[in-house]
Amino acid sequence: MNLNYLLIDISDSIATITINRPEFRNSMDVDSWEELRETVRILNRDENVRAIIITGAGDKSFASGADINWIKHRKPLDIYDAAVQDVLLELYKSYKPVIAAVNGYALGGGCELMVACDFRIVSDRAKMGQPEINLGILPAGGGTQQLTKLIGLQNAKDLILTGKIIDAKEAYRIGLVNEVVEHEALMNRVHELAADLAKKPPIALKLAKIALNESATADLSSGLALEKSLQAILFGTKDKVEGTEAFFEKRQPNFVGE
Repeated sequence: MNLNYLLIDISDSIATITINRPEFRNSMDVDSWEELRETVRILNRDENVRAIIITGAGDKSFASGADINWIKHRKPLDIYDAAVQDVLLELYKSYKPVIAAVNGYALGGGCELMVACDFRIVSDRAKMGQPEINLGILPAGGGTQQLTKLIGLQNAKDLILTGKIIDAKEAYRIGLVNEVVEHEALMNRVHELAADLAKKPPIALKLAKIALNESATADLSSGLALEKSLQAILFGTKDKVEGTEAFFEKRQPNFVGE
């Protein structure tokens, strides 16, 4: 795959996607969103990849949202072509665990991109928010829905209706991010987490993500039925046998994804 806006590195079962538009503060346009979608699809099919990291080039921006020039010229029905919402929904449902390494500004679509990931580890210099209201629009990459589920209606309204930008400390306080680390230590911490996830049983991670994601909208009975069905599948895997045998033999398991 030829990439113009992203950099991909795969090492030790960890794939790192770097948004590479530093001259535009890593803002995203239609082509870069499409590249991200296709890249996530490819990585999900790659059995050698067990965890995915997303970050931004440079040390100022993770992703500063959608390219404003792109937004300016969009017409009403354009929302149904290359919709950011569709790209981020695919990322949210990724088979592999995804970590956002937020090294700077995460604004608008960049904040929604961060929210679509499973883990959000951020630099103490990072700032984030949903300032779309100041452009006469709203967050349409899932922001009004996913952000509410993550931080609650009151906090989501505070961010979306005011369009304010918050720092890493405040983001942690309201539950928007998992961890805040010193800027220089960010990638080391993210790789530490990714390496730990890469050692976990891939099928169990995939099915656990499905159950967790569905829990946000499923009623209790449906969610419990799904959980039981997914557990039944896992009972038949080689990784379940390996995990239990390793426990009794007091050694580290070697999960193969079968």
